[in-house]
Amino acid sequence: MQVERRAFKQAMFAVHDRHTALDIVQDAMFKLADRYRDRPCAELPLLFQRILQNTIRDFYRRQKVRSTWTTLFSSFRSREDDQTYDFLDTLEVESGKQENPEHRLQRNEELGAIEDALQRLPPRQRQAFILRYWEELDVAETASAMGCSQGSVKTHCSRATHSIAAFLKDRGIEP
Repeated sequence: MQVERRAFKQAMFAVHDRHTALDIVQDAMFKLADRYRDRPCAELPLLFQRILQNTIRDFYRRQKVRSTWTTLFSSFRSREDDQTYDFLDTLEVESGKQENPEHRLQRNEELGAIEDALQRLPPRQRQAFILRYWEELDVAETASAMGCSQGSVKTHCSRATHSIAAFLKDRGIEP
């Protein structure tokens, strides 16, 4: 259950649409079950991450082709007009203890700011950051899931970390 939620959030950060994110996660799970059911269980998490990232990339490729055709016939309206998703709607905070409302409000504001910072990152930096620090993959596993070198993963993560820190500092959030 936790794997699905985390995969859903990754897809949400990437595509910014709840239904599309659910479709992407479902497609990735079907591909994993269909093509790799004979693999050892230890290999499945990394394979799933790779399949998920490739499915997200495929989505963007299809969108690029579609947008080429639709922009020829559309009224060039802003993409932001169509977005109705709010990350705070799906944010699930799991805490075993009761906390006071002030602390909860501050934490929710900080989490919202972090999600805003993540959204502003370029896709590859966001992908590297989420895989390394959220999914806790090591550099080699992240490089494998992203289909790039380990040096690229380190560069993307470093840039993402600095961008997020600067964004949070501008919002008055210090570590």
